[in-house]
Amino acid sequence: MTSGPLAVRAEHLGKRYRLGSRRHAGDARDALGRLASRLLRRGANVSASNSLLWALDDVSFEVRAGETIGLIGRNGAGKSTLLKVLSEITKPTTGFADVTGRVGSLLEVGTGFHPDLTGRENTFLNGAILGMSKVEIRSKFDEIVAFAEIDRFIDTPVKYYSSGMYMRLAFAVAAHLDTEILVVDEVLAVGDAQFQKKCLGKMDDVARRGRTVFFVSHNMEAIQRLCTRALLLDRGRLAADGPVVQVVSEYRAFERRAVDVGRFNARGRSGTGWARIRDIVLADDAGAPVPARHTEEDLVFDIHLEIEEGPRSGSSLRGLVVELVICSDQGQPLVSLMNVDDGGVEVPGVRACRVTARLEGPTFIPGRYRINAFLGIPYLEHVDEVPDAFEFDILPPARPWRPYELHITRGLMCRKATWTCDAERKAV
Repeated sequence: MTSGPLAVRAEHLGKRYRLGSRRHAGDARDALGRLASRLLRRGANVSASNSLLWALDDVSFEVRAGETIGLIGRNGAGKSTLLKVLSEITKPTTGFADVTGRVGSLLEVGTGFHPDLTGRENTFLNGAILGMSKVEIRSKFDEIVAFAEIDRFIDTPVKYYSSGMYMRLAFAVAAHLDTEILVVDEVLAVGDAQFQKKCLGKMDDVARRGRTVFFVSHNMEAIQRLCTRALLLDRGRLAADGPVVQVVSEYRAFERRAVDVGRFNARGRSGTGWARIRDIVLADDAGAPVPARHTEEDLVFDIHLEIEEGPRSGSSLRGLVVELVICSDQGQPLVSLMNVDDGGVEVPGVRACRVTARLEGPTFIPGRYRINAFLGIPYLEHVDEVPDAFEFDILPPARPWRPYELHITRGLMCRKATWTCDAERKAV
């Protein structure tokens, strides 16, 4: 821990939400809606205590200027809520957070951007919101545009940007403007691998220059690379606070206790939800569900899809794309499997189906792996997205074919190549 002045002091922070509640304008239609909602709650006999959710519950900590803090925890643990409180986007229900200095935050793609304004205008708008002068913003403007790689589109309204362009500009603005504290949520997962590498490098540079950084990620390798200290949140409470290696180790142990290996886990799912991934199964050669496979064996995943009851219950699954991203135990993406790849299969026009993906063995070295699942239309609609949807184990080879043990030091993937050897005639 650094010995600099305090950048953040949080005391007994609590943030409470009332489930199902919304703020309405005062027209007749909304009044009728509120009346119906009250009648439904009364008929269901839902108590007030059961409709409350404490996203943060009695959280206290201190952060010194120049520290790089990793916020870790399962989906729904309260990480994003804590960042919103620190960024003054939302007010705490109890306690307080004393933040010293300007905060640059990237909590969602394009947070604070106005869709009708150009990239140039949004950059100056964001800087003004942070209290910066035009001279300060202009001095950083060329760096921002160069980093975002959108110079041709900087004077185009951002509503016409792709999600990748939005992401690049939003991160560039947050990271390059002169703020004392940088707050970055898991939005880096939106970018491609090269962009993520670039962003992590920039955040490393920001931290080295003495700015305070809060970083949320499920990628424990990135957390350990960038951060010196970590805070572990669990159901709104601060479960651990200490050196990053120690806290990450506690988190991994916690995850192993919390996860039922070999079973579909729908916690943390998001999306429009009119169609759902109902189940994911890892199957053996006979088609039976199993929690593990040997390194040399094929991985066969059965993904069960169905239409949800509701306004779009008359729709079909036709045209939807299914993607499984296999990640390491630390959350590092390793392989993306998509049903529309060469040799794939289209989802038919039905209300329910089973899609099967087969990855031929050998696949990975022994260890624990997890799957992020996606159902939707890339870049247009996330119908159902389930992080950490499934975990499985890869076991050592039943019939070893190499003269040494498969180990992480030689990589996580384990493949067999086709080898040839031609004798070369030595020049005289």
